[in-house]
Amino acid sequence: MKRTALALLATLALATSAAHAVEYNQVQVDKSQIAFGFQQMGVSMDGSFKKFSSQLRFDPAAPQAATASIEVELASVDTGSAEGDGEVARKTWFNTKDFPAARFQSSAVKALGGNRYEVAGTLTIKGTSKDVIVPATFTPQGNTGVFEGSLTIQRGDFSIGEGAWKAFDIVANDVVIKFRITAAAK
Repeated sequence: MKRTALALLATLALATSAAHAVEYNQVQVDKSQIAFGFQQMGVSMDGSFKKFSSQLRFDPAAPQAATASIEVELASVDTGSAEGDGEVARKTWFNTKDFPAARFQSSAVKALGGNRYEVAGTLTIKGTSKDVIVPATFTPQGNTGVFEGSLTIQRGDFSIGEGAWKAFDIVANDVVIKFRITAAAK
C-alpha cells in the first residue's frame, strides 16, 4: 500500500510539472527586430533588417533542449538611406544577388542563471560559416517571452567589404548584431 501511494504521488508530481511546462515556439516577427551597429570614420552607425524568419523551441525548464534558427533577407537592409541600402547590397558588401540570406543555426544552449544563456551555433554570411557563442537573455511576459542579445562579429571574417573596402580604416571591422525575438507559448 505504501508503494502504491508513493507511485501515485510521483505520477501526480510528474503530471503537474508537465502541465506547467511551457514551450515558446511561435515567433512573432512583427514584434521582433534584428539590427546592427558599426563605426564609419569613427562615427557610430546603425541599421536593421526588415525581413527575416525564425524557428524557435524554448522551454525555460529545459533550456538544453532548445533550438533556434534565423534567416535574414540581406536585401531587406535598412541603413537609413536608399543610397546606403543600395551600396551594401552590392557584390563588395553583402552581394545579395549571390547570397540573398544570412543564417544562424543553434547547436547548444547553456543556462547561466538569472535568465541568461549562451547559445552556441553557426553563423553563415556570404557562404562563409563560423561557430559563434551568442549571449542572450530571456524574459517571460505572460503568454510571450522576449529573447534579447548581441554578438560582435568581424566583417572581414565574412568578406563583408571587399576590394577598396577590405581595409578597416573607413569602416571598422567590428559589427555588433543586436536582436530582440518575441515568441508566444503554445
